[in-house]
Formats: sequence, C-alpha cells, structure tokens
Amino acid sequence: MKHLPMTRATYPVTVKHAQSVLQKMRPGSSGRPRQTTIQVLDFFCGCGGMSAGFAAAGVFRVLGGVDINADALATFDRNINGRGMIRDIRELEADPAKLDELLADVGYDPSKPLVLIGCAPCQGFSSHRKKHWGVEDRRNSLVAVFCQIAARLNPVAVVMENVPEMLSLKYWDDFTAGRQTLEQAGYVVRQQIYNLAAFGVPQQRFRSLVLAMRRDFSLPRPLLEPDDYRTVRDAIGELPSVMAGETDPADPMHRSATHRASTLETIRAVPKNGGSRPAGVGPACLDQVRGFYDVYGRLSWDQPSITITHYARNPASGRYVHPEQDRGLTIREAAILQGFPRGFEFHGTFDAVFKQIGEAVPPMFSAAVAAHLAIELSSPPRSEAERLADEIPSIESPVSSSFSSVIAGLKNGGRARGVYLR
Repeated sequence: MKHLPMTRATYPVTVKHAQSVLQKMRPGSSGRPRQTTIQVLDFFCGCGGMSAGFAAAGVFRVLGGVDINADALATFDRNINGRGMIRDIRELEADPAKLDELLADVGYDPSKPLVLIGCAPCQGFSSHRKKHWGVEDRRNSLVAVFCQIAARLNPVAVVMENVPEMLSLKYWDDFTAGRQTLEQAGYVVRQQIYNLAAFGVPQQRFRSLVLAMRRDFSLPRPLLEPDDYRTVRDAIGELPSVMAGETDPADPMHRSATHRASTLETIRAVPKNGGSRPAGVGPACLDQVRGFYDVYGRLSWDQPSITITHYARNPASGRYVHPEQDRGLTIREAAILQGFPRGFEFHGTFDAVFKQIGEAVPPMFSAAVAAHLAIELSSPPRSEAERLADEIPSIESPVSSSFSSVIAGLKNGGRARGVYLR
C-alpha cells in the first residue's frame, strides 16, 4: 500500500487495492505495518468488521477493539492483530483512570496520531423498534458517550457507522448530542447515508456514515453504479454445494442449519433463483398477514443479496434461502455476502456467529472508508474548486420519521449512485 500514490485522484485505485488485500486476509495475516504511525482504536468492535478494513488499508495500526460480547472478541482476537478487551464504554467515560488503563493495555502512544472508531449497537435506532418507540433505549445514548471519549482523546479522525435511522427524525436529538460534543471540541462533522452495494458489498444495505476531522474534508464517493453492483453469484457462486445441516469438510464455516421436515418441504416448493413462497405453502399464518412476502424466499443469483442480519440463519425470517440449494444460508455464505474475506474464522455457537455477522460493519465497506480516510489525512485541504466539483453533501436535517419507509424506492431507482442525498 505504501508504494501506491495516495491522492484524491487515486481514490478508486486505492480502495480497490485495500479490498484486494482484505480478500486475502487470513487469521494472523493482518500484520502491523512497521512504518505506520496512525493508530486505530475500535470501540463496539464486535467481531472486527471495521478493524479488518482498516488493517487491509495498510497505513493503519489497529491497537485493539473494545466490546462486551465475549464471543465477538474471541473472533476479533483470532483475525485481527490487535487486542480485544471486554469493557463497558460507560464506565470508561465515567472513570478517566479506567480509560487510561485501557490505553496502556493496548499500547497507545500519545505522540502518534489516533483514529477512533465507534459503531454503537444499532438496535436502539432500528426501524424494527417502531412498536417500542415510546420506550427509551439506553443504547441510543452510547453515541453521545462515545463522542465524549473522542473529545477527551483528541484523535485526528472519528468514524461512526450505524443504521440510517440514526439520522431520522426520531433519533436526531440523540445523534445531535454527540455531534455537538465533537463540534465543541473543534471537529468538523459530516454525515451521509449510503447503499453499501455502491462500495462492492454484495447486498443492498443502507447505512449512515459519520466522519469527523479538525479541518475541512470530503465524504467518500460511491464507486459503483447500480448496474455494476456485485451479485450473489459473484460472491458465493463458486462455493461447494452442501445439504441442510451438513458441513463442507474443507471449511467448517460452510454449514447451514438443520431444518425441520416441514421447513424443507416449504423450501422445495419455492421456485429457484429468486422465487417467493407460493400462496398456500408453509405456515397458514403467512397468508393471513401482509408483510411476509420475503419469508422463505430465495436469493437471486444475479442481484445483490437483501440486507444480511443476525436472522439470516433462518429461512422463516426473510429471503435467506439459497438460490438453488434447498436450505438456508451457511455461515460462510452469510459472511461473504456481508463482505468478509473467505478465510475469516468465527468463534461461538451457530446463533452467536450469525449474530456477529449480522451486526458487523461489512469489511469491504470499511476498507473503502479506511482508504478514503488515509487519503484525506495525507492530502492538503481541498481548494474551493475541488470542493465544489467533488462534494458529497452532508445530511444536516432528519431524513424521515423512519428511513425504512423510503428504502424500497431508493433500491428501485438507484438514485444518486446508491447514496441518499437530502
């Protein structure tokens, strides 16, 4: 990576190189570049989706990850050459001594620049919580807590990723509280909502991205037009066939759930390659309630996957049936569709691993963010002409009461190259 010219003009090439390195990553291979001075500390690191992308960019040294999920941290330790530690971020913010102890444990060097990542749990912001919108979710406050820590540590850049609803009317105040903390500390904060398929992730996945630096900067540009999005076939078409409940002898991660006979009967009735459950097939309740169109549906070979969530293990939870084989997705298939390299190894039970995958930042996207950030950190501030010619506007007002209500239209229209613009 250090041999490539890193300028805004080389952004697509730089991203492509980082993603190529990512795809070759195996446990123990994400080494720390000897000449690198930019440190990375990943809060809410999960299994390492964001850290994997930064490690692949080649100019960052991942010091460690912080989370409260032991299984996810075991996966992080297995794949990322940084130290995973169980810590509650609220305790770190409330007790400066504990934060200092954490920094010492990961080998933080205050004389070198730091990039701070904070992808707080998204469930509190999710549109799936509509029926609970009258109940406060403590997870929403984690963004503000993280921003307090960021203001204290004074990193050269702050990175946050979350569901689009974080920038919706319902949660705008929660987001604004964190943003104001950063702005008062001297940061410029910009945010946008992207379809991650525009960065090479083989699924339709809309996410908000927030970046902060102490000077003017640009947001990353999407790289692919909708016609060029990676498809399910591109991602998993070459994987060996396996039966439901079986494990590929060459890859313990390539296994699906063992389905009940009634589930297999329903799946076999669904047409291959993108077919949907026929009326009258499967549980009768599915024909009595609208909104279950995708349940037991098959993925389409020549389209991106639907959004991979921790429910992707279960064909009864959505369009999570293999395009041709009569079974749900394997761990490996879900991980690849989520943008993980094929050699990534997960720790935990079957359900625990799917939870890690579904909640992760897709590494293909994080590699693009890391490459973009590396260019911004090594480039002079943009001229006015450059800014006007290459501006991805920041969202400065709530996008909607619920972003999920407009996602279908964005998918069908492919507006603005997959990016949602106010």
